[in-house]
Amino acid sequence: MNILDIRVMKGPNYWSIRRHKLVVMKLDIEELEDLPTNKIAGFSERLEKVFPSMYSHECSEGHAGGFFKRVKEGTWMGHVVEHLALEIQTLAGMDCGFGRTRSTGQHGVYNVVFHYMEEKVGFYAARAAVRIADALVKNVEYDLSEDIQRMREIREEDRLGPSTGSIVDEAIKRKIPWIRLNKHSLVQLGYGKNQHRVQATVASTTSSIAVEVACDKEETKNLLEAASIPVPRGRVVYDEEDLETAVKRIGYPIVLKPVGGNHGRGATINVQTWEEALEALAAAKRVSRGVIVEKFITGYDYRLLVVNYKFIAGAKRTPAMVTGDGTHTVKQLIDIVNSDPRRGYGHEKVLTAIKIDDTTLAMLQEKNLTLDSVISKGEELHLKRTANLSTGGTSTDVTEIVHPFNVFLAERIARIIGLDICGIDIMSPDIREPLHENGAAVLEVNAGPGFRMHIAPAEGLPRNVAEPVIDMLYPPGSTARIPIIAVSGTNGKTTTTRLIAHIVKTMGHRVGFTTTDGIYIQNQMVEKGDCTGPLSAEFVLRDPTVDFAVLECARGGILKAGLGFHNCDISIVTNVAADHLGLKDINTLEEMARVKSVVAESVLPEGYAILNADDDLVYDMRRNIKANIALFSLDENNPRIIKHTESGGLAAIVENGYVTICKGTWKIRIDKVINIPLTFSGKAVFMIQNILPAVLAGFIRGFKVDDMRLALETFIPSPTQTPGRMNMFQFRNFNVMVDYAHNPAGFQAIARFLEKIEAKPKVGIIAGVGDRRDEDIIQLGTIASQMFDEIIIRQDKNLRGRSEDEIIELMMRGIQSDDAKKKVTIMPKESEAIDHAIKNAKRSVHCYL
Repeated sequence: MNILDIRVMKGPNYWSIRRHKLVVMKLDIEELEDLPTNKIAGFSERLEKVFPSMYSHECSEGHAGGFFKRVKEGTWMGHVVEHLALEIQTLAGMDCGFGRTRSTGQHGVYNVVFHYMEEKVGFYAARAAVRIADALVKNVEYDLSEDIQRMREIREEDRLGPSTGSIVDEAIKRKIPWIRLNKHSLVQLGYGKNQHRVQATVASTTSSIAVEVACDKEETKNLLEAASIPVPRGRVVYDEEDLETAVKRIGYPIVLKPVGGNHGRGATINVQTWEEALEALAAAKRVSRGVIVEKFITGYDYRLLVVNYKFIAGAKRTPAMVTGDGTHTVKQLIDIVNSDPRRGYGHEKVLTAIKIDDTTLAMLQEKNLTLDSVISKGEELHLKRTANLSTGGTSTDVTEIVHPFNVFLAERIARIIGLDICGIDIMSPDIREPLHENGAAVLEVNAGPGFRMHIAPAEGLPRNVAEPVIDMLYPPGSTARIPIIAVSGTNGKTTTTRLIAHIVKTMGHRVGFTTTDGIYIQNQMVEKGDCTGPLSAEFVLRDPTVDFAVLECARGGILKAGLGFHNCDISIVTNVAADHLGLKDINTLEEMARVKSVVAESVLPEGYAILNADDDLVYDMRRNIKANIALFSLDENNPRIIKHTESGGLAAIVENGYVTICKGTWKIRIDKVINIPLTFSGKAVFMIQNILPAVLAGFIRGFKVDDMRLALETFIPSPTQTPGRMNMFQFRNFNVMVDYAHNPAGFQAIARFLEKIEAKPKVGIIAGVGDRRDEDIIQLGTIASQMFDEIIIRQDKNLRGRSEDEIIELMMRGIQSDDAKKKVTIMPKESEAIDHAIKNAKRSVHCYL
């Protein structure tokens, strides 16, 4: 088997509108195309032996054991690889259940599609599944455990932490969009000007001064002490001499922790001797130069969480420990604790497995114990110096029993430090009693406190502590979104996108839009090139200055990675015509329509999908759309328009020379066609087809008719507003028109326009595109011959997989099929072709396509 390609979907896509996280692997199963699973001796038995858990895979049978049944009856290896990729991810702690495998139309080549939770794990699972399938076919041993562990490690390296993840999960529940901004935990919630950012549990609303204060343990302690908050006695030390002075002043037992530490790094508690103090000093100095030495306060370790200056949850934290039974060794007791199904690798489960490290061995040595020691029944043995969950500690929810005075104190501390999200560490004999009455003390105030202990405590009620964070960032009545209009189709989508952006800008919005020319923020190009894919869309939605997005969504980006957003408010599909067929396994117009329909089907339920009622394939998209439908047509008597408006629907038509909105049985005239520069006095009919959906989108957004009329009349086809689209240049004796037409439908639209232009001769400078089918290139030549008196063939710099001679030969074949005597000049270099046309110009129109 041979992997030809692996792509990762991150939004609505060709394979699924609802399931955004999919791996699409193009797999050539080679000779196995002639060997379904029932013809491979022992394959079914080997598969069931290695993967008994796959009995739960129902497959298309709809019941447990369904996939195994398919394997016994005979299925193809691509299908098996799909299920293997899903199962090994599940075994690694990532429950993945959706997949599908489809033939590409090439012999033995399949698109294997399956769900992933973490992108890099999905990549790994794709390759591993092929290796495993190959081993099962060849009946050779395969170490599955290595793949499972490696996927766990990749997941822990790549995933959001449990705290950030919980905030994102809460945002998703509320349909708040989100974007991960880096490989760590920096996340954007919302779009454009309505975005907020979180990193771990620090939000964009969190004061940087407060974070800086909280990170300086000594400064925090001074502020709290000045506000009469009980804190342990202590001082900052920098060397052994300072430490000796501090020990004499404070007395044992003590705690040592770095000034700038967090999450327990470099901290050592309950230090009883000078030797222990020296070791603790060295550990702390690996984190920061200054080290805090404090009196060790006895009691239980509590964490109180405050969000938006309100107490939210409390937890009692216990360091990783084992309890002796008088029989098992310490190592065996650790293994028993780790066998708890709630414990796993990293953050994959409620609890983390206890790892034996240098700290564990040092603590055992302090008690004259080893991993082989047997401790007495009931004896508790701590294995870590801190109670962090990431090192195997446990938490117990105590939210309901925290004394009201302690709640008051926690909220007051948050205000004193200035942290809107903070975790307050308290050492207390009993959190049910006021701190100042039982000798308790506040040990630390943490910026970016971990949420895991509250979300999934080992004991007690889990608390949705992410909820108040989202409430704080997006209080009732606020929105996280900005309006998004998405435009797709074969022809006209760039002009439609630019026109809509112009209309929206005229209404006073700060617009970000994407086109085949580049990305524009407030009419300024910030990225140049073909920017019609998901990364470009995301670029606009990340920009904090943008309050309205208009996004051109082309076939290539949708097939490569899906859309760059989950939902839009309005979608437009201009048309579906023959272009790019044969690429990325899209071979028919119906398949191309399915690609374009991804945009239409991604509209929010209360939004609108605007469809071309003159195009059968576009009109049929309405069947799978859950949103409102609006139609447009160049024919006011189109039966589809009449039926739609009679039932109260919204439409745009050309009526009595006007661009008109039909709202049910009412007609609202927007502007005369001849008054709109984009139509070239009504001669460019195909441009009217771009204007209609743009006007509909504006009307749906509630823009005033007068304002839209002004926008239409100030949108001038030119290199500035429509670069490469119907750009007319007037010379003394001739005119030159530049257009981006690059497929048969585009050429035919230009031909209809040129028929209305009185000029002789008409000279066309044309080029073929290498990544098209032979018949498409030939057809371009045929249409060019029909519309031009003379033709100059030039070539693009990027030939896209063909030779220059091959493209020219196909173009010539098309030209000669129409007119064998047509005057044709071949000048492959673009600049030379233009110079030749200008120098030899007569009173004519030159068309540069």
